[in-house]
Amino acid sequence: MRVAGAGLYYRTRGSGPLLLLIQGGGGDADGTNAIAAHLEGHYTVLTYDRRGLSRSRLDDPARTADIATHVDDLHRVLEAVTDEPVLAFGTSFGASLGLELVARYPGRIRFLVAHEPPAAQFLPDGEGPRELGLDFEDREPGVEFGPPTAQQEANELFFRDHDVPAISSHRFDPSALRAGQTRFLLAAGATSGKAFPHRCTEELASLLDKEIVYFPGSHVGLLTHPAAFAAKLRDTLPA
Repeated sequence: MRVAGAGLYYRTRGSGPLLLLIQGGGGDADGTNAIAAHLEGHYTVLTYDRRGLSRSRLDDPARTADIATHVDDLHRVLEAVTDEPVLAFGTSFGASLGLELVARYPGRIRFLVAHEPPAAQFLPDGEGPRELGLDFEDREPGVEFGPPTAQQEANELFFRDHDVPAISSHRFDPSALRAGQTRFLLAAGATSGKAFPHRCTEELASLLDKEIVYFPGSHVGLLTHPAAFAAKLRDTLPA
C-alpha cells in the first residue's frame, strides 16, 4: 500500500482474532515467521515491513523517519485490514511503536503486550544504553540460525543509521499512557537480567504502577524460543 514517502508491504495469515506483530531492530515480516507458525491456528496474524526495510521501499532512501511517521504507517496498515480494534504484540523497537500507537490512536488497539521497549528516558540520570541482552545461544531444540542474508544485513544497517537516532531522541508521554483507553502489559525476557531494555521496562513499570510479565528467553526470545514464546503470548492475551 502507498503511504507518504513510501510503499508498505504487509501480509496476514491464519484465522481468528486479528493479532498485529511489531518486530524490533531490522526485523521485517519474515522475522516473525517462526512464532507466527505457532499462532496462526489461533489468530489472524498481521505482520509488515517497516518503511525502509526489505519490501517497504522509500521514495527517498536517504530520508529518516521519526517515531510519529512509523506509528502513522502502522495506523494506515490497520485501517487497510480492519475497522475493529486489534490485539497487538511488539518487541524492542516494536514495543516502543506499540506504546506510541496506544497513546496516539487509542481506539486502534484492544490489548497490547509491549516486550522490553528501549526507552532510555525512564532510566535514572546518567544511566545510558549498555548491553542489549541479545542471547542467541540459549534456544529451543531445533532452532538454528544461519548466516545473515544480504537483505538482513541491509535491514540492520538501515535500522542502525535511520531508526536508532529516532529511538534515542523520542520521548514518551507517561500521562498519555496512563490515560489511554487501551489495556496493555509490559513484558520482559526471563533471562535478560539487567540488560538495558530490561532496565527500561522495569523503570516504566514502576512509573506506571504495572507488573511485568516474563517471557521465555532474553531480549530476542521471540527468535530463540518461538514455540514457548507463542504459548506464553496466547496465555497472556485476552480470550
